[in-house]
Amino acid sequence: MITTAIVWDHRGRTKAGLEGPLEVRVTVDRKPYYINTGIKVRKSEFKAETIVNRPDADALRARLNILYKKIEAEINAAIEDGRIIDVADIKRRAWMLIADESSTSFLEWCRDQIDQLTHSGGTMQHYLTMLTRLNDFDTIRRWQDLTVENIYKWDAYLHKITKPQSDADIKAGKPAEPISDGSIYNYHKCLKALLNRAVLFDRLRQNPYDRLKGKFKRGERERIDFLTDEEMAAFESLHPMAGSKMAMARDLFVFQMFTGLAYSDAQNFDIGDYKLIDGVWKNTGERIKTGVAYTSQLLPPVVEILERYNWQVPHLDNADYNRCLKALGMACGIERPLHSHMARHTFATWMLRHGVPIEHVSKMLGHTNITQTQRYAKIVAADIHDDFERIADELNKKQP
Repeated sequence: MITTAIVWDHRGRTKAGLEGPLEVRVTVDRKPYYINTGIKVRKSEFKAETIVNRPDADALRARLNILYKKIEAEINAAIEDGRIIDVADIKRRAWMLIADESSTSFLEWCRDQIDQLTHSGGTMQHYLTMLTRLNDFDTIRRWQDLTVENIYKWDAYLHKITKPQSDADIKAGKPAEPISDGSIYNYHKCLKALLNRAVLFDRLRQNPYDRLKGKFKRGERERIDFLTDEEMAAFESLHPMAGSKMAMARDLFVFQMFTGLAYSDAQNFDIGDYKLIDGVWKNTGERIKTGVAYTSQLLPPVVEILERYNWQVPHLDNADYNRCLKALGMACGIERPLHSHMARHTFATWMLRHGVPIEHVSKMLGHTNITQTQRYAKIVAADIHDDFERIADELNKKQP
């Protein structure tokens, strides 16, 4: 006997209030099999085997109905032909039929999946830019286009893309620069992650990237730029006009410099997440970018800034913020252009220079593993080596 039904998260892994997967349960001789539909809704939005109480309920119901009917059609065809019911084959065939007959191309499916992601703004932008590049590539559009050969062509295409040029650079005849290896790696990383979801939802048998392990390298990491103790003091000594964007940028950078928070985490700072314990504000939160826990304590310069803004953090658009930082850097004699993430780098190296164990700094930064923190330790070690050489030179000069 064969029966089918639509169920919500049969494993029961979804936390209360969050979206869980809708699945088609196919029971063959009392043994249940589950086919992931790729549709996620909250438990309260699924009643009597249908989707309700959502703005997009009609569209999701239509998608669900198409898949359900395809599965039933495949089962009936197998029964009529006298074939053994192979649920794994049925779900693959059902998805292929939907991909062929519906208007949902691979690119449209990607857009739908990206809309469902809950990453930080920066990571979401990586996905959206990757999708724009993939659309311009115009070779991978349908599910059947996802071949190893086309992934290689995609890589070659990415290596031909150049960075946007200003009108001044174009007039001056400056050659366009290719996008960085890091950007290319991120595009591959985003597409691979989406294809992993396609395998999970039975849209693909295998991710073509699995046959290309190690082929696409990350490339050189961005150079870690940070402020020295002297530069930190020079920046802190700046006092732009109160209430101006410059003043807000100065205070936000100092706030980041002594908390280690990334721009997105700083902009979402809430003093309500902290507890005042023995006169010190302490907290354990989660990074927006990674969801990894970090440990934070508000140092005196941070408390001073929060008191100035009624326990809020100055809010600035990231582009405005970075423009102000470049001007502030020039004002205090820092020749390198400042940017918002430099404050986080400064916090990490400052902590290590002042003897804080690397394991503690890793927790403060909310790194997913200590390897990420070790790159700061290498910088500090190099600085110490330079100090030894400088002292050795001074001692050699004193010798007769």
